[in-house]
Amino acid sequence: MKQAKSLFVVGLVLSCIAGVAHYAVAQERATPQELMQKVREAAAELSGKGEGGVSEFANRPSPWVWKDTYIVVLDCSKGVMAANPMKTELVGKALTSLKDVKGNPAFELLCAASDSRNGVWVEYWVPKPGEKEGSRKVSYGYQSAGTPFVVCAGVFAEQPTLDDLTRLIAK
Repeated sequence: MKQAKSLFVVGLVLSCIAGVAHYAVAQERATPQELMQKVREAAAELSGKGEGGVSEFANRPSPWVWKDTYIVVLDCSKGVMAANPMKTELVGKALTSLKDVKGNPAFELLCAASDSRNGVWVEYWVPKPGEKEGSRKVSYGYQSAGTPFVVCAGVFAEQPTLDDLTRLIAK
């Protein structure tokens, strides 16, 4: 009986540790530097594959869905969302119809990356999953060379400022 209790306690402790470890991993956040690196990698991959490569960014799980973020592809020449693995209902939607809770045209602003050699950072306010109120989200967009696509990823974050993020691009 004593041995059964001991095994039960050990099992309970291990279950708790596993649960805490899972929670910690689930809460891991991508840094702005990681976003820029991953977005640029995705843009290079898409540049090599062209339009046929867009479908790679529509899937999850994939290497393009990580930590607390994921890659989104915008077709800025057509003005539509080309791939979004988490919100597939947005694919094909006009970017002009996609505004944040304050009425800002976040995705249209990300298309400005097509005119920028180093990409752009944009901030906007959208509800976090499971919430109704808008929270600040910052996204980095980068032009995929030789394509009409801008590749983006974003995270919910109160800091850093948009100016700080823009300075990262210059480094």
